[in-house]
Amino acid sequence: MTTSEPTAGTRLRRLALPAVISVIAVFGSFGSSNNQEGRRHGDWLMVVLVLIGSVALYWLRSHPIPVLWATVGSTLVYMLMLYGYGPVIFSFIIAVFTVIRTGHRLAGWAGIVALYAGHVLGRLVLGINEQGVYQVLLVGTCFVVLGFTAELFRGHRERVMAAAKTRQEAELRQAGEERLRIAQELHDVVAHHISLINVQASTALHLVDRQPEQAGPALAAIKDASKEALVELRSIVGVLRQSDESAPRQPIAGLERLDQLISRTSMAGLEVHAVVHGEPRALPTGLDRAAFRIVQESLTNVVRHASASSATVRIQYGEESLVVQVDDDGTSLAGAPVEGNGIVGMRERATSLGGTLTATRTPAGSLRVTATLPL
Repeated sequence: MTTSEPTAGTRLRRLALPAVISVIAVFGSFGSSNNQEGRRHGDWLMVVLVLIGSVALYWLRSHPIPVLWATVGSTLVYMLMLYGYGPVIFSFIIAVFTVIRTGHRLAGWAGIVALYAGHVLGRLVLGINEQGVYQVLLVGTCFVVLGFTAELFRGHRERVMAAAKTRQEAELRQAGEERLRIAQELHDVVAHHISLINVQASTALHLVDRQPEQAGPALAAIKDASKEALVELRSIVGVLRQSDESAPRQPIAGLERLDQLISRTSMAGLEVHAVVHGEPRALPTGLDRAAFRIVQESLTNVVRHASASSATVRIQYGEESLVVQVDDDGTSLAGAPVEGNGIVGMRERATSLGGTLTATRTPAGSLRVTATLPL
């Protein structure tokens, strides 16, 4: 169960800094006041002023600006009371440094100006003229150096935070892209193989009573399709688990498996023809996989929705792009094609590679899917 209250360990760490500063400031102030000529000797008021600044550091992380002004006030009164110069300034330095470093720049510089101006003007009002111009300028210079040092650390902190944010956004973007890729792979694998199994199961059910001897090929096709689906799903699940399992027992899906895809789809009763233009050559892995999955998903859509008897797959190897086109002879769907997960997924694959994909209905009612993938 979580709680907003600080734990014992957190409180202890927060107590460490004010406790150490309090001890150093109290004993150091007594020493400086008693050993500096013309200074007021240490007393209970000096202890109170020192402890106001040092104890306030306990709340520095949660209330930095109020703590800063507490140290400004206590340090200013301490200095105007003519106690000895010493470690009383430590609380103010820590508060200013923290406030500016965490981004409260205006408040930090206002605190520096307030303490310095209050010190100089207060001495003039009270008639304390023991300091010369040189000492006044020296104190001012030290305060300016303190502010700019804090600014340097603030800039470094912001650069580190910006780099961490950029890295986190990149990791989230990569994770999102990987989830999308895996979702596409799962959709393509499951949709394709389950569609073929569904068609073959329907064929087997139709034949098992009338012509049982012809049901064997359909059942064999179901076995092969389910086996291949399990192999591909096992590979995808292995990636999700980040396991060190052995490599898949078949190559990564690519156009070199186009003949197997056509053969497997033909067993579902769809006659598929492949036409290749240009000289086939090795393609980048991502592009090769995307082209194969586009062909696979297109044929799956034909099997499931088109009521087609044949389909033609055209692969054109160009100098600057690879063009994949899948046509069917179905006529069951008129008008513009409905874009479901399949077409959307294919278009996302093409777009991720800088390409385009269109799905149009021909005048005859058949579907044409055309993907242009830049090389």
